[in-house]
Amino acid sequence: MTGRGLIVRFCVIGIAGIGSPVLTGRSQITKTSPMAGPLAVVAPARSATVDEAAYNAKMLALANLPPRTNCAAGTTVSPAKASAEVPGTAAFKPAAFVAHRAVPHPCPAALWPVHTVYPNAGALLPFKRIVAYYGNFYSPRMGVLGEYPPDKVLAMLGSAATAWAKADPSTPVVPALDYIVVAAQHVPWRDGMYRMRMPPGQIEKAISMANQVNGLLFLDVQPGWSTVEIEVPRLAPYLKLPNVELALDPEFALTESKRPGAWRGTMNASDINFAARFLAKIVQQNHLPPKILVVHRFTQRMVTDFGAIRPLPEVEIVMDMDGFGSPALKLAAYRDFIARQPVQFTGFKLFYKNDVKWGGILMTPGQVLRLSPQPSFIMYQ
Repeated sequence: MTGRGLIVRFCVIGIAGIGSPVLTGRSQITKTSPMAGPLAVVAPARSATVDEAAYNAKMLALANLPPRTNCAAGTTVSPAKASAEVPGTAAFKPAAFVAHRAVPHPCPAALWPVHTVYPNAGALLPFKRIVAYYGNFYSPRMGVLGEYPPDKVLAMLGSAATAWAKADPSTPVVPALDYIVVAAQHVPWRDGMYRMRMPPGQIEKAISMANQVNGLLFLDVQPGWSTVEIEVPRLAPYLKLPNVELALDPEFALTESKRPGAWRGTMNASDINFAARFLAKIVQQNHLPPKILVVHRFTQRMVTDFGAIRPLPEVEIVMDMDGFGSPALKLAAYRDFIARQPVQFTGFKLFYKNDVKWGGILMTPGQVLRLSPQPSFIMYQ
């Protein structure tokens, strides 16, 4: 998507130097959410997969396929000819008066639901929908998490989750935070990598907030001039927790002397597959339920070689439409870069301020649920 409706969402935040992440304690989900029910802390044996029949049924429901009228599999488009249509004969009729037999058009092959590996038992998707709040505690300009105090953030998140549960009672809602743990910068900082790593105390604050609502925490990585291979492994101590997931932001993955904020970045399938394999190893070693990997995207170049992205039994992959603007622009980006380039699950981002500023409206849950496929991941900034 191009044009005024979708623009760079960059904001500089400056903090002191940061060391390696160190956890002071192991966070676990201990409460039951009234919206989603208890989340599994320990998954069954790795060889166990989800109930395939239930998974298939829910994936088909999320595909939200339009009615297939006047089409049928295996037919060809060839209108029947009227008998004796020979000019100069008594039976000849001008074309306008020839009666054609209606022949169904062939049904186009459906891209959704996606046929890929079944996740291990304990997987949240597609059975639940995640509703997340985005941002960084240091910056009120980067999203809800930095704009309001924690208690208000959690209250707003609860209201948003309730709205989604009401809009689609068939899909329980899991609340979540999407915390920018590696933030791109428009200055090189100390190591020249144009990114800033958040200190352990701030990450633990995000974990604590997620635990208060029995929710998930997504650690969001904007690599700057660094790489997925460098940044993601540093988060391993946190990713071992059962309710901590991962998100990647290709918009802020740049090279070749292109500064974040001045240029839009890109990731390829190898970057995303590296992150998925890393998460899968954590799941295997710690006997966890499948992890979720979210990839933000709103242009073609932002994610290249999508067909080579490989979901794994231990890792569910969500491609998230991350642009802001008018509903028409957002829906076009979702159609072109998410629905037409299927990976596994989809997401949709809503901007409290920028959608209204640039598009005049914040889409409602009911409007988003008309999409085909329906998103399993919803994020508010």
